[in-house]
Amino acid sequence: MFVALAAPNLALIVAFTYRPLILNVYYSTLDWTLGSDTARAVGFDNYVQFFSSSQAGDVFLTTALFTVATVVLSMGLGLLVALGLNRKVRGAGLAQATVFSPFVLSGVGVGLAWQYIFDPTVGALGAVLRGFGLDSPQWFNDETLSLVMVVLVYVWKNLGYAAVIYLAGLQSISSDVLEAAAIDGAGALRKFFKVVFPLLSPTTFFLMVTSLLNSLQAFDLIRAMTPLGRGTTTLIYDAYLRAFGGYNQAGYSAMLSTVLFVLLVVLTLVQLIVLERRVHYR
Repeated sequence: MFVALAAPNLALIVAFTYRPLILNVYYSTLDWTLGSDTARAVGFDNYVQFFSSSQAGDVFLTTALFTVATVVLSMGLGLLVALGLNRKVRGAGLAQATVFSPFVLSGVGVGLAWQYIFDPTVGALGAVLRGFGLDSPQWFNDETLSLVMVVLVYVWKNLGYAAVIYLAGLQSISSDVLEAAAIDGAGALRKFFKVVFPLLSPTTFFLMVTSLLNSLQAFDLIRAMTPLGRGTTTLIYDAYLRAFGGYNQAGYSAMLSTVLFVLLVVLTLVQLIVLERRVHYR
């Protein structure tokens, strides 16, 4: 009975998860032009070419900056918002829904809307700055500003996710624990850092794992706001550009995807093995 029930699901997982993964690893060893009927086996030449080039350092640096900035800001601001929402006041439910709503919006739609806002000529942000006698920054021409722009929008979109998860963690803390800390003379700050935040460690650990994986795989927002990837070429976006951005290097793109997969696995294992030891399950 168990085999009969599990077999269809296992077959789907093998067909649509493990088979594409294995094929991608195989494709990464080919010199294959996208659309060509033939491909030449080159072994690890694609990997050697990537890691021996200066491009690898730029891609990894951009990926690291984007990932660290979005994870830290999303979780940090999300915790602050959750603390503000964790109050029994009128309209709290509406405020929670408002904060969470950007997370469920289409990344492409959000990117296009914010692309208009950041436009130096016709954008809303430029109009506000000109009203104060200031020039709008060239968000799309400056590589550093392009990355900052994408990070800000990504954090805005995903802030609600972290806030709602943290809010659930805060509401699961027993009021008896907080009352005991108050009786012992703990102030607001000491109560937060000595009691609340340690009790939130399982929530923080969960958010760190999921946010890190999501940021490393962020694509739609980057594609919508910076189609050329100027200053925002992360590992996953470079894989897209290599295959569909005019290079038509399907084998090279598969190699980048394989590198990203290995990076995801390694970072996840590090978090599960090292960071989980600091989690205080109650």
